[in-house]
Amino acid sequence: MTERFFAPCPRGLEAALATELGRLGAQAIVPVDGGAGFEGPLDLAYAVNLESRLASRVLWRVGGGPYRDERDVNALARAIAWPTHFRADRTIRVDVAATRSPLRSLEFATLTVKDAVCDRFRDELGKRPSVDKRVPDVRVHAYLTDREATFYLDTSGDPLFKRGWRRDAEEAPLRENLAAGLIALSGWRPGTAFLDPMCGSGTIAIEAASIAADRAPGLARTFGFQKLAWFDGPAWQRLKQRARDRVRPVPSSPSVYTSDRHAAAVATTRANAALAQVDGFMAIEQADALERSAPAPTGVLIANPPYGIRLDDKARIAAMYPTLGDALKARYAGWTAWLFSGDTELPKKIGLKAEKRIPLWNGAIECRLYCYRIVSGKLER
Repeated sequence: MTERFFAPCPRGLEAALATELGRLGAQAIVPVDGGAGFEGPLDLAYAVNLESRLASRVLWRVGGGPYRDERDVNALARAIAWPTHFRADRTIRVDVAATRSPLRSLEFATLTVKDAVCDRFRDELGKRPSVDKRVPDVRVHAYLTDREATFYLDTSGDPLFKRGWRRDAEEAPLRENLAAGLIALSGWRPGTAFLDPMCGSGTIAIEAASIAADRAPGLARTFGFQKLAWFDGPAWQRLKQRARDRVRPVPSSPSVYTSDRHAAAVATTRANAALAQVDGFMAIEQADALERSAPAPTGVLIANPPYGIRLDDKARIAAMYPTLGDALKARYAGWTAWLFSGDTELPKKIGLKAEKRIPLWNGAIECRLYCYRIVSGKLER
């Protein structure tokens, strides 16, 4: 039986996500702003959660229809056979998002959907699930347009950018699926040299190393579908084992290089790479991006240079951009450099002509991914 799904992703990665979903066996893929709809058998949710590097979640459509007010939303939600999808002893959380909805309060709409789910359980089983907003077993999502309400069950649980290896309490400035998106947009493939010379906590380089290792991004974590009624444990274990079996052996010389001028950043990257089980695929060193040499005659460089929020940071970083452009021109002829930044002044100051400017969003920050093909010769200002 064919089911309908929706996978949200960072804005700007919709086309790349659609391509990835196609490789994973999805059908009827429709990219839209902020994600892609697709169809396939129910167990496709296993594969997409395990393998997708770009999706933020995998949402399974369980119902919906036209509505005018909160009573319609309640009736639509109550019409869904929730007790066939998960047990009454599972804890739940309900999230509602909307675009041009006529409803006055999304908070009230959320309460309405929660009541409908619980009432359906009470009607059928005489008991209802409890609410846990922090670590629920099951997440119910409702999406409201100006006329249609659509209901989903989240098959992912924690968002998919959480690969299961990160131990530090704070999130990285760049989420893992956005980092993977930068790599996808660059066209880099294993076997070609890769460098992030400003690695920070190592997110971009670790994603590249995971690709080089052919290590599925979801191998080290659990998923929301494991709490749903249709979960097939043996089938899931077989799928995971096939993913483990295809992980490549550690190479004699890695092609993923990364560095940072700060010793603490290098130490964090080493620790994170080990936790992600890809440290053998990386060469990690302490070096200043403005001084280090290219690790190979040709390759792909991806960096997320700092962009200042405070005025004193802005001045310091603005002064760094021309020096970075000079360093790329002097030492990286034959390379393609991709710089990701939320600073609109970068292309004006770096002294290189961008071949591409790809709009992307890092959370609420509008950014650009700039592509520079580095050739030897005189630096043009």
